[in-house]
Amino acid sequence: MRLGSGTFAAGCVVIEVLGVALFLRGFFPAPVFSGTERQAESPPEPSAGASSNWTELPPPLFSKVVIMLIDALRDDFVFGSKGVKFMPYTTYLVEKGSSLSFVAEAKPPTVTMPRIKALLTGSLPGFIDVVRNLNSPTLLEDNVITRAKAAGKRIIFYGDETWVKLFPKHFVEYDGTTSFFVSDYTEVDNNVTRHLDKVLKRQDWDVLILHYLGLDHIGHISGPSSPLIGPKLSEMDSILMKIHTSLLSEERGALLPSLLALCGDHGMSEAGGHGASSMEEVNTALVLISSAFERKPGDVRHPTHVQQTDLAATLSVGLGLPIPKSNTGSLLFRVVEGRPVREQLRLLHLNTVQLSKLLQENVPSYKKEPGFEQFKVAERLHRSWVRLYLEGSNSEALANLGAKVRRQYLDALRMLRLSLTRRAAQYDVYSMAVGTVLVLEALALLLLGVPQALSSRAELDVPLLSPVLPLLFGLLLLALAALHVVVCTAVDSSCYLCGLPWLAAGGVMALTAALLCAGVSALTRIFAGGQCLTQTPPQSTSRWSELGLLSFLGTVGHVLSLGASSFIEEEHQTWYFLINTLCLALCHQIYRHCFLGDDCAPQRCPHTGEEFDGVAVARQGKRAGPEGWELSHAPKDPSSLEALRGPERWMVLASPWLVLACCRLLRSLNQTGVQWAHRPDLGHWLTSSDHKAELSVLAALSLTMIFVLVQKRCSLTSKVAVAFGLLGIYCYRAAIGNVLFPWQQDNKDISKGITEARFVYVFVLGILFTGTKDLLKSQIIAADFTARTVGLWEIHSGLVLLAALLLRPHNLPVLVLSLAVQTVMTQFIWRPLRHGAAAVTVMHYWFGQAFFYFQGNSNSIATVDISAGFVGLDAYMEIPAVFLTAFATYSGPVLWASHLVNFLTSEASSGSALRRACFCYALVCSVPVSVYIVMVTSLRYHLFIWSVFSPKLLYEGMHLLITAAVCIFFTAMDQTNTKS
Repeated sequence: MRLGSGTFAAGCVVIEVLGVALFLRGFFPAPVFSGTERQAESPPEPSAGASSNWTELPPPLFSKVVIMLIDALRDDFVFGSKGVKFMPYTTYLVEKGSSLSFVAEAKPPTVTMPRIKALLTGSLPGFIDVVRNLNSPTLLEDNVITRAKAAGKRIIFYGDETWVKLFPKHFVEYDGTTSFFVSDYTEVDNNVTRHLDKVLKRQDWDVLILHYLGLDHIGHISGPSSPLIGPKLSEMDSILMKIHTSLLSEERGALLPSLLALCGDHGMSEAGGHGASSMEEVNTALVLISSAFERKPGDVRHPTHVQQTDLAATLSVGLGLPIPKSNTGSLLFRVVEGRPVREQLRLLHLNTVQLSKLLQENVPSYKKEPGFEQFKVAERLHRSWVRLYLEGSNSEALANLGAKVRRQYLDALRMLRLSLTRRAAQYDVYSMAVGTVLVLEALALLLLGVPQALSSRAELDVPLLSPVLPLLFGLLLLALAALHVVVCTAVDSSCYLCGLPWLAAGGVMALTAALLCAGVSALTRIFAGGQCLTQTPPQSTSRWSELGLLSFLGTVGHVLSLGASSFIEEEHQTWYFLINTLCLALCHQIYRHCFLGDDCAPQRCPHTGEEFDGVAVARQGKRAGPEGWELSHAPKDPSSLEALRGPERWMVLASPWLVLACCRLLRSLNQTGVQWAHRPDLGHWLTSSDHKAELSVLAALSLTMIFVLVQKRCSLTSKVAVAFGLLGIYCYRAAIGNVLFPWQQDNKDISKGITEARFVYVFVLGILFTGTKDLLKSQIIAADFTARTVGLWEIHSGLVLLAALLLRPHNLPVLVLSLAVQTVMTQFIWRPLRHGAAAVTVMHYWFGQAFFYFQGNSNSIATVDISAGFVGLDAYMEIPAVFLTAFATYSGPVLWASHLVNFLTSEASSGSALRRACFCYALVCSVPVSVYIVMVTSLRYHLFIWSVFSPKLLYEGMHLLITAAVCIFFTAMDQTNTKS
């Protein structure tokens, strides 16, 4: 059976997506959790006698608890110079008051929902919670809030609506505020504070939770160095003082003191985002304030480093509740340091028993763990201490033994926590291996198919009816099934593939066997009959062109760079270097042809004999292949460059330098990566509140230029729709407060802009519908070439309009210059130089990758603009939100791929150009992904595996998914071309 190279490539990429998904499922471990029901009774106190002396939970330490969570409160905002300057009351409490100060380390991913889970369950959330952060599901794990509600505690909450989604029926009173409307940093906090005066006077609550979002929103808008940070910290300081003084006044008649916990869920990077693992993002402030922590004169308490998960056990003890069963944190001992020794040991014993049970459920060989052995030693010593205590001994030996038991318990807690943390980093190697094999098999098929796929016909022979293949397939399937049974019965830990139904697991094994058979068949054809090689014309033996060699070396160099963490963090530099080198190579090629008189005959693609003219061509009769084409717009002279005269010739000479200038300007717009992300750039300058007028002018000019560059090939109806859509985009940005209208002095009346955004969506859908209608029309009327090209360009215009809506206003110049570079490259480089389809495809891919980073993206999760997923939505809808976020993030690669389809379709009537382009696009994307998952597997115990390599793996997986969609679009357009 013969397949077009585009269809073949699309199928291979879809298989790679399946393989990468399976690899990700095995690579990102399932979190450590307890599968047992909540214990009805607490473990008794160790006793040497026949019966236990203390079976109940210790009494609560505090009568009321107030949790004041300030989003993105990194440690230096409280303990650094900013805290001294803007939070004087908090600083006084930290340095001289009744408080305990900690620097709580948050594990990546540092986004809100996983951090709230860590604070309240004590567990370690996984990277899958990054996706769930968009729509927080109900929290089913055992946690402090659920325990408190079951104990009859009355809980009130005000703030981020994520809490309401996690705990939908737990609060007696609540008021949620949206966390994704990042332009608002005033009302979002006022909506929390307005309830305080009323609530603090009431006595009908036990736990009060306040989640303030304004600081985080300021960070997203203008970063931690913004002048808005200071006033916001002062506002938070005054709120804390109000709460603390109110609690102190109520304590006079209370039996127990109150607790005020000031904390942050995550920090803030120097760029203002969060999600990664830099020190600024993981170090958060934690201050526990209570009259129970009175200090003696001269008692200096410096902030100590703890884990953020330690707060769950501490809050449980403070409220007299059982510790959550999936907790991996340890009790902050300084909180109970003033309690009697017996109570201290009892609380430490409860925490240690809980961790040891969690270890037993998750580690089969738990008895060999040093933490468990330490726990048994501590428990034996604790039993001896209890016997001495009950005998009424008050000797020094009792005190010394008590101190020794305390040290043993603290050491056991530390060791148990380390064991559980290591367990959370274990991998499902079997699933990883199967996923890797699928990806490598698909890549091998792509590489083996290069000679046929890039030939003049762009078709491949797929031998499905060979008499040997069924036998080979059956043997391989039996061998894989036997291996599956052996692995699943031998491993101690849970495996995703082993937990699948036999039908699903059998499908994976059958696909693996089928791909292996196809690879063996292709290799046999090459070595035995040489049929693949004979498909290539003699011209394929000619030397590679300069651009071909540059494409090969650039791809190989980029792939090899992914093995170093520094190159991953600064990958944008790799792509900037590659496109700059590409522009210089094009400049050299143009100047050599113009001034040295080199032969400028149409180039032949490496490994093919195709002569791709780069201008409109027409078939002569029914002859197939390149020999049947004639140039309809090319000059009769062999060199189209020599035919150019006057300004057009000078534009060709200047075009590479013009593209270089555009790229250099875009590099100054958004600093990205790690090393230089903190440096000021044009984007920060434009987004500051002092330069809103300049941003407004730039946004208006950018939207105007987008219309000029897009409308030239649209129908009249689409031109009107684009114009109104771009006007609606400016109205939307003005509505949410990003830009100003000329008659506005300020934008106090900001809103979510839902009406304006939906107004733009109507025009986007209208343009896409018009383009699709023209494509269908071109299939019915086979000779209507214009309808097909106009339809494709209208689809491209609709995507451009959608990107303009979702991108931040300061990023609109990125979209403008992207369209300008596409126009310059089309008119003055690809057409005059007559580059082949493969070369044009590689250049589109490289520029798409570069514009991904020009937007300000990086390989850190912190740079994902999740607010784009909520443009025009008044409630969370999973599919639209994920689609919009993904499109906004990858708009650069998507728009360049869309332009590639337009260019090849409008310049050549042969469908083989699209097939070759689809194959090349799939190949240049598949090579980095395939090599990277092998590198990640070998580096899975690297120091930066979770902070650098893992986020990059998520980006590569998402990029491959988008590439699959692009290849399917290529294939659909190829079928349209063929039918037309």
